[in-house]
Amino acid sequence: MPFSHHSHSGQFCGHAANTLEEVVQQAISKGMTTFCMTEHMPRDETDFYPEEINSHNEASLAKLYDDFYLEARRLQKAYASKIQLFVGFEGEWIRPGSLQLCQNILEKHDVDMFVGSVHHVHTVPIDFDLPMYHRARELSGGTDEDIFADYFDSQYEMLQALKPPVVAHLDLIRLKSDDPERSFKTWPRIWEKIERNLGFVAQYGGVLELNSSSLRKGMSEPYPQVEICKVSTSASWR
Repeated sequence: MPFSHHSHSGQFCGHAANTLEEVVQQAISKGMTTFCMTEHMPRDETDFYPEEINSHNEASLAKLYDDFYLEARRLQKAYASKIQLFVGFEGEWIRPGSLQLCQNILEKHDVDMFVGSVHHVHTVPIDFDLPMYHRARELSGGTDEDIFADYFDSQYEMLQALKPPVVAHLDLIRLKSDDPERSFKTWPRIWEKIERNLGFVAQYGGVLELNSSSLRKGMSEPYPQVEICKVSTSASWR
C-alpha cells in the first residue's frame, strides 16, 4: 500500500515540477493508494523562498494557496475512484508569527491534514545552500552541535504549538552539516532532544514521514535516520 503524505507541484511551488494533476496521475501510475497534496503555506514577504522573491508578493502568494486548494478539491473528486487524495499544506515554523499564519489557513480552509516542518534556524534557511547554513550555524554558536540543538528546540516549539498530524523530515538539519551521516547518538544532548521530540509526537498521536529526498541529495539514509526510526514509541517518555 504505497502512500505519500508530503508533496509539492510545480504548478503551486517554485522548487517543484509538473502540474498538480500530473503529480496525482504519477502517484496513480506508481500504484499509490493514498496521496496527500501539501503545498507550502503563505508566508510573510521576509520569509519568501528565493524563487518567490521576484514573482510574488504576500497577496499573490496567499492567492496561490487559495488556487491550489480549489484545484486539489477538484482532483480529489475527479480521481476518487482511483486513489484516496487528501488536501492540506506544509506548515513551516520560522518565527513566532508562523503560528498565526498556520491558524489563518486552518480558519479559512477546511483541510484534511497538514504537515509540520522546520526549514529555518534563527529565521535563516538551513537547507537551501551552504552559505545560509553557515550563517545560521554562526548565530547558534558556530558548531554543528550548536545548530542541531537549536533546530530540535525550534522543532519542539513547533510540535507543541501545532501538533501536526504529520511531522516532515524530522532530521533535515543534517543536510548541509559537515558530516550528514553522523550518528546523533555521538552527541548525547542532541539525542536527548530528539527523544524528547519523538516522545511528544507519540503522546499527541502524530506520525513521522519517511522522506527519501535525502537520497537524491547524496545521503545514504532517508529522513529520519534509521537510528531514529528504531526508537520505540512505547518507551516511558519523560
